[in-house]
Amino acid sequence: MEYLTVQEAAEKWGVSVRRVQALLKDGRISGAVRFGNHSWMIPADAEKPADARAGNGKYIRRKKEPPNKGGDIA
Repeated sequence: MEYLTVQEAAEKWGVSVRRVQALLKDGRISGAVRFGNHSWMIPADAEKPADARAGNGKYIRRKKEPPNKGGDIA
């Protein structure tokens, strides 16, 4: 069986090296095996996992409330 490095998988899938590392850490790449402290073997035929991050593009922006300047206790 042939294996890819993290860098090769990132190029193949069109994502960053850091993104592949995050997928590996979360166990989302099937068949990937870690050896040593910092090395991974990713099967050459492994599929790119679906992106599970926020898919609708809408992020919650919380509104900051102004500080209470009047000294009133509500």
